Amino acid sequence: MPWLVIGLWLVLAAVMVPLSGKLSSVTTDSAVDALPASAESTKVAVLEDSLPGGEDNTFVFVYHRAGGLTDADRATVERHYNTFAKRYPPKAAAPADEDEGPPTSRSTDGKAMTFTLDVSTTYGPPEDLVGPLRDDAKDRPAGLELEVTGPAAIDGDMDAVFDGIDLQVFLTTVIVVTVLLILTYRSPVLWFVPLMAVGVAALTSMATVYLLVKGFGIVVDNQNSALLTILVFGVGTDYALLLIARYRESLHHHENVRVAMVHALRGAAPAIVASAATVVAGLLCLLVADLNSISGLGPIGAAGILCALVAMLTLFPAVLVVLGRRIFWPAIPRFSTAVEEKVGLWGRLGAAISRRRWVATLGSLGILGLLAVGLAGNTGALREQDQFLSAPESVTGFTVLRQHFPELGGQPMTIYTRPAYEVRVLNVVKGTPGVVQAFPGETKGGWVDISVFPKDAPDTVAEYDTIKRVRAAVHAVSGAEAIVGGPSAENLDTEVTTSRDEKLVIPLVLAVVLIVLGLLLRAIVAPLILMATVVVSFAAAFGGSVFVFDTILGFKGIDYSVPLLAFLFLVALGVDYNIFLVSRAREETVRLGTRDGMLKALSATGGVITSAGLVLAATFAVLVSLPLVMLIEVGFLVAFGVLLDALLVRSVLVPALTLLIGRRMWWPSRLSRPVELPDGQRPLVDDEEPALQR
Repeated sequence: MPWLVIGLWLVLAAVMVPLSGKLSSVTTDSAVDALPASAESTKVAVLEDSLPGGEDNTFVFVYHRAGGLTDADRATVERHYNTFAKRYPPKAAAPADEDEGPPTSRSTDGKAMTFTLDVSTTYGPPEDLVGPLRDDAKDRPAGLELEVTGPAAIDGDMDAVFDGIDLQVFLTTVIVVTVLLILTYRSPVLWFVPLMAVGVAALTSMATVYLLVKGFGIVVDNQNSALLTILVFGVGTDYALLLIARYRESLHHHENVRVAMVHALRGAAPAIVASAATVVAGLLCLLVADLNSISGLGPIGAAGILCALVAMLTLFPAVLVVLGRRIFWPAIPRFSTAVEEKVGLWGRLGAAISRRRWVATLGSLGILGLLAVGLAGNTGALREQDQFLSAPESVTGFTVLRQHFPELGGQPMTIYTRPAYEVRVLNVVKGTPGVVQAFPGETKGGWVDISVFPKDAPDTVAEYDTIKRVRAAVHAVSGAEAIVGGPSAENLDTEVTTSRDEKLVIPLVLAVVLIVLGLLLRAIVAPLILMATVVVSFAAAFGGSVFVFDTILGFKGIDYSVPLLAFLFLVALGVDYNIFLVSRAREETVRLGTRDGMLKALSATGGVITSAGLVLAATFAVLVSLPLVMLIEVGFLVAFGVLLDALLVRSVLVPALTLLIGRRMWWPSRLSRPVELPDGQRPLVDDEEPALQR
């Protein structure tokens, strides 16, 4: 039977592994792909793409010299503009000062010049254009500085950050998990088996996601692709650690390795399946989100979790059985009819909690509450320009542009309106507060575009307010059918959509996870207690992370997607460790009563759950090594939250609360009712109510 399972997996791998490499070909980082079709900026982008000539990539060239521009500098700027205008016809540039003004603009301080270059997407994506444009503009006088910025340049620099990120995340995660497995098992060979099984699960999940994208049009961005790898390696390794712990324990009681594995699966599989079901259910709640990048993560992550679950409950046990006891060398578990149980660290911790349960409860809540105070820090939205750990040229270019051209500080908006209403819409826009200039573009396909420059910096509250005023003004022009888009409008729509998704997804995740816990534990009180501890833990992790981001790392805000993603992962994954502990406690409570059942569960699962928490935290911490603030924030926050759950909430707070509440923890199941012990024994739980006695 084990060889049959391994053979089936080899056949599956032969089919799926080649497909896994194609996942990168269907990923996208376009803000328009992430937004719902109903968003106004999406409608602008779709319209742009459908009109003759297609959508344009907008680049802004900013030339400057500290001592003031020379005649040679000005001639160079004009020459560069003419060269690029001929290379990328027909729509090469837009005037910067007047409706019919020159293509290049000079700053009032005489130290800078700029021009805008619109390059059709038919010439290629931003990442393929920005490098050659910068290289071709290097022919300039010494001392004349140039930054190529603008929306397309930012997109190109962002794509450069993600270039090769999947392979980097995969290799880094493999190295981290390998090191942790070697340290955990201190075996020269055992670490390879879970790593191999998780690796197969990861490749299978990539292929599965590729098929989902091709079949159902799910949006996969580079962020979700990286998170898929982290999720599969993290939870897959956790499942392996739990199963190996049960298998090692079972090998002491059963001489036949196949019998030992069957008993190990019977003990570990229910908790593992419940854990996977909780995470999958939480992830699928994302399907109700309007933001495509968020809703797409639901089936993507669920596919990864399911692949990890199937691999770790079939392929992994089969390989362990085939290799036999020798895989544990040098610490080979020996069969014995009398296995001595040692108290150990976790047993001593449980005894201490039992003696000081109020101290443990209040102390844990105090620590979590102190960390949650960090939520008073800077939780404002992170601007697109602040996403980079090290500011690229496109970001520094915006700073230079604002210094010399304060009237061009914002990213341009694009308005599409019917030609007959062009003048009315243009006049309305020019009279809108926050707009410094607006000029018409080309008429094609029954539409005319209008470029609008706000005075405020990109992705600020002031700029967003200007966009809202412009939209309200043009919508009021009856018959114009005017719509407003552009990079900042896309970011505004993304922020609004995310806020709406949070209000919908977070309560749904809480409800679904609570139902799963209720079905697993067949109780009401225990699921409510566990959910409350996880929510408090999330608040503490978020608060502590905000303090680190704001005070230590100097980040300028929290990316719009971080709260929702972190909440999902920490609630779903945080509940995991409570499931592993409390499901074992329930199993032991049947024999020992609530108090001794919880202490036995803590002693038996403490080491393996802590190891699982460290592995999962380390895999998410891989994201901290990437040069993008959003991924650093997600990685740090989830890693920190997982450690809080594994080391404090699951190890101290949940056991302490269970000991305080007693058998009522299992209400309304039969475990919450007084029971009689056989043979006239006194209750094993010395502080249970007298009703337990005969």
